[in-house]
Amino acid sequence: MKLNNIMKQAQKMQAQMMQIQEKLAEETVEASVGGGMVKAVFTGSGDLVGIHIDPEVIKPDDREMLEDLVTAAVNEGLKQSKELAAQRMGSVTGALGAMGLGM
Repeated sequence: MKLNNIMKQAQKMQAQMMQIQEKLAEETVEASVGGGMVKAVFTGSGDLVGIHIDPEVIKPDDREMLEDLVTAAVNEGLKQSKELAAQRMGSVTGALGAMGLGM
């Protein structure tokens, strides 16, 4: 492959990655734990955009359980967000690997 072609491919891939990142910022994933008692919503770019806590789980004498549920929901949501981003970026980063420029 000529250097000129490689540069054009790299620019095309960069534009594709930017488009994917913009779309990821608009997509969301929702993690639900404790039978839906706590839900965390993340964008595909990894931003936490919402937490829902079922009123039944808010008990002053069991603060630790609520903290654990929130932590679990946030961790699961972040994991799902990363998986979504990896899935969307896979087509572009896979092409880089095929060119010998793996990431």
